[in-house]
Amino acid sequence: MKNIIRIHSNNQAHWVGDGFPVRTLFSYQSMGEELSPFLMLDYASPAAFPPSAQAKGVGPHPHRGFETVTIVYKGELAHKDSAGNSGTIGPGDVQWMTAGAGILHEEMHSAQFTQQGGMLSMAQLWVNLPANQKMRPPGYQAIEAERIPCIQFENDQGTARLIAGKHTGLSGPAKTHTAMQVWDLQIKKGAVISLPAPNHWTAALAILQGQVKTDKGLAGDASLITYSQAGSGIELVASQDTHALFLSGEPIREPMVGYGPFVMNTKAEIAQAIDDFNSGQFGRLD
Repeated sequence: MKNIIRIHSNNQAHWVGDGFPVRTLFSYQSMGEELSPFLMLDYASPAAFPPSAQAKGVGPHPHRGFETVTIVYKGELAHKDSAGNSGTIGPGDVQWMTAGAGILHEEMHSAQFTQQGGMLSMAQLWVNLPANQKMRPPGYQAIEAERIPCIQFENDQGTARLIAGKHTGLSGPAKTHTAMQVWDLQIKKGAVISLPAPNHWTAALAILQGQVKTDKGLAGDASLITYSQAGSGIELVASQDTHALFLSGEPIREPMVGYGPFVMNTKAEIAQAIDDFNSGQFGRLD
């Protein structure tokens, strides 16, 4: 088994735009190399929004050099980008967007959610791209909830939705550029579950809601457990009903330089990304 390195929690929420009160569980500035290929995870715990005449969210903004993975648990988002993609992301759905060489997009509360109001809960994960894929054309995967296979753990201990990766003959629908597992877990109180994470891969368990017992203490809401790369697999002991996100991946062992919404391999590439964005080369949103 892999050893636990640390447990980190974040009780301080901040707003992304005016539509997403989130807690950042890790970022590329603090854990980018440790958790490669994963760069960042924001968790928006359930929050109530009243009906409104004006949609809230995040207006047009750029990305280059990585992918954004948006998982909606409650509520509904509307996406639009400069590559011509648009769509609505509802409960259980996943949007896997490859920024590649550069994209502009916006993420807003959908028209229906804006008009009706309600609870919103979601997570957004950033996934790095290897150097030879950073300037690829942008891509977009709209993954509906019904396309995501679900594993039932033994003795009715819980379930795992395979967003990316393979297990017991099942494959997650997300097409990835490096090997990884992204699983959405619902685990029952008292469950003891082993999760597969190959030797030399990174591994982390994000506790969104609930509580997990470890030999380094309890991990509660909005907590992150990180594990050693050495060893195979992790063990999860749930002391409460728990909703978690399991991440494991083959590290991208390349230099990484990040600046806001750009993650590249050199400072010169970051400077080029800024110039390209300012000169309109990321396209536009109509």
